[in-house]
Amino acid sequence: MKLVIAIVQDKDSNRLSNSLIKEGFRATKLASTGGFLRAGNTTFMIGVEDERVGEVMQIIKANCKIREQMVTPVSPMGGTTDSYIPFPVEVQVGGAAVFVVPVERFEHF
Repeated sequence: MKLVIAIVQDKDSNRLSNSLIKEGFRATKLASTGGFLRAGNTTFMIGVEDERVGEVMQIIKANCKIREQMVTPVSPMGGTTDSYIPFPVEVQVGGAAVFVVPVERFEHF
């Protein structure tokens, strides 16, 4: 058995959740926050048999797309703010960060 931990952008969360349910996978959703953009994320924890990990990965890949977004960087912490002029920059957001870890034991009560 494996535990798939997928961190996805909030915009992709409902679509991914619906697709997982449709294919018979149960998942626990946790609200989380990204460190770089400080934007909302959803972390999915999905327990799955070893032979079905590929199916889960395909569902995640199909529902979590990378997109471009304009963001304005926060002001520098240590420098002077007199000469700091924030310019919007385009960054990639979305997609999914996925970890697959072995499960030594699983109990359901």
